[in-house]
Amino acid sequence: MADVRISILGPVRLVVAGEAVTLPPLTARLLVRLIAAEGEAVSVPQLRKDVWDAVDRGSHAELRGRNEVQKRVLALRRQFPAPDRLQTEQLIAGPRPTTAYRLVLGPGELDASDFTRLANDGLSTTAAGAERLLAEAVTLWQGRPLVEAGDAEYARPLIRRLSEAYQAVRTELVRVRIVMGRPDLALPLAEQLAAEDPDDHRAAAALEQVRSQLRDRHGDEIVRHELPDLHTAVTIVRGDLFDQDDANLVVGFSDTFDVTTDDDFVISRSSTQGQLAERLFGGSAAVLNRELKRGLRTITPVAVESARDKPRGKRVRYPIGTVVPIPLDGRRVFATAYSRLGNDLVARSTPAELRHSLDRLWEAVARYGMVKPVAVPLVGSGLARLTPLDRGQLLALIVESFLAACGRLSAMTPELRIVLLPAAVDKTDLTEAENLLADPSRPANRPAERHGAR
Repeated sequence: MADVRISILGPVRLVVAGEAVTLPPLTARLLVRLIAAEGEAVSVPQLRKDVWDAVDRGSHAELRGRNEVQKRVLALRRQFPAPDRLQTEQLIAGPRPTTAYRLVLGPGELDASDFTRLANDGLSTTAAGAERLLAEAVTLWQGRPLVEAGDAEYARPLIRRLSEAYQAVRTELVRVRIVMGRPDLALPLAEQLAAEDPDDHRAAAALEQVRSQLRDRHGDEIVRHELPDLHTAVTIVRGDLFDQDDANLVVGFSDTFDVTTDDDFVISRSSTQGQLAERLFGGSAAVLNRELKRGLRTITPVAVESARDKPRGKRVRYPIGTVVPIPLDGRRVFATAYSRLGNDLVARSTPAELRHSLDRLWEAVARYGMVKPVAVPLVGSGLARLTPLDRGQLLALIVESFLAACGRLSAMTPELRIVLLPAAVDKTDLTEAENLLADPSRPANRPAERHGAR
């Protein structure tokens, strides 16, 4: 590794023998000006004009200006282990020689030179080699080149050349990753290029091609985050909960665990509970009721309604957060009570009650889930009246509660699969959930707490 490393792809940075050197602003601008000369000597009058924004007239002013430049050059030269990197020369210009300074850097000492070399090599080789070289070039880019120069004329040619190369590198890297069948790696760059120039039809077409490859690869999978530190993964898929036949299923219930669907008076046939009896228990609510009754035998009810107050449906109420694990073909259906069914047969819940029921759910999954994937719908988005939270907030709440549970419950499940109905995908903002998954350790913007959960 070079004993000197200068970075100008972003804020200027000087590292000597592995240690960052703090440069005063004027010294930093002097260094940037010399780098922008690309190995050419820069005269003292030109440095005074470009760095100090001064034009010295008269012998006294010229002497004072030259002394100021020499002082800064000496301060900068002292930062280099070999002083000859910053050379003093005499330019023959006008009636007498003019002092000038040249910055001489070797291989590996300037990030812009490395970037240019990687870009040129990557743009002229085969796909496999190009991906490595271009990806390495992209990692060197930390922001606008020569930012300390502002809009100075002397810096424009180098800034323009580097910026055009950066655009070409990213565009080619997207293309190469498409060719190599790596759309997951191409997607961030393709999105970045399309966002930077919405009128660039080629960038838009490349982005759509990447997304098409991802759709073909993952089918109905919308989001996948591997979380090795938590020994699990979280996926968001488009589909039908009851088609997830390799996973344990989560089905939300009210506190009475009603399943009667006759004439849709108590439970709607189209609800998740109604479909559970129809699709997994042979259309028999009686069989499902028997399994629920068996699981509720050890749970102490919190209330029993009278026939007068609740003429339809079940009248025994269980605590919010009650979970009944029902065996089903070598897996489990986790029936979880997250809402209260009023005597008017309207289910209602709050963010706090939903969060509490989710916490209890993960405990049951850890205990009874047999370390299988667990598939959960967007609980609270259906007929339960969770009006304070939109779909994106409900999704974030599920993810946040699961990540918190992973921190205290070991070997819970290899995968949490959140299943969104196809019609709901475009209506669900994934942003907060993806932010949580991208950095599980960061403080969550907890939707439940914003709406009264404790």
